[in-house]
Amino acid sequence: MNRTVDRGGVPVPVRPFCLADTPATVALLSEMQAHYGVPCPAAEEIAAALADLPPGNGILLAEIGASLAGFAGWSLQWPGPGLKRGLFLKELYVASTCRGMGVGRALMAGLARLALHHGATRLDFTADATNARLLAFYVRLGAAPDGRRFHRIGGGALSALAAS
Repeated sequence: MNRTVDRGGVPVPVRPFCLADTPATVALLSEMQAHYGVPCPAAEEIAAALADLPPGNGILLAEIGASLAGFAGWSLQWPGPGLKRGLFLKELYVASTCRGMGVGRALMAGLARLALHHGATRLDFTADATNARLLAFYVRLGAAPDGRRFHRIGGGALSALAAS
């Protein structure tokens, strides 16, 4: 599963998360939360969640030098078209200091290999419809919108629905 993608002379190794990566991954997850301007749990809470990833979920890490450059959080899905397995990219994040260095592409290539390894026939994800640069990145990788819209039920609405 470990693989290095060379983009513009900069090798970008991609590999699965392991528990020894927890401190650096906590820092990268915290950076992501700040980037999106959303609250971030305490480092101990993030570390506990990393230690208890549910089966069928994982994290790919990309490195430049000895530092984490980005991550991709994923989960396996079933069923999908033809009752086949799929891999869902939940989050793709590249550290602010590593953008434009091929990290995102290396992570997406790693996810594609992971999907095929698990017998998945597709890689699904959502994207911010207002981020033209991000959408162009995904199109360059071969992605095509499927006409569906992503929906979310959370917070009070989730509790109300569960109680109904």
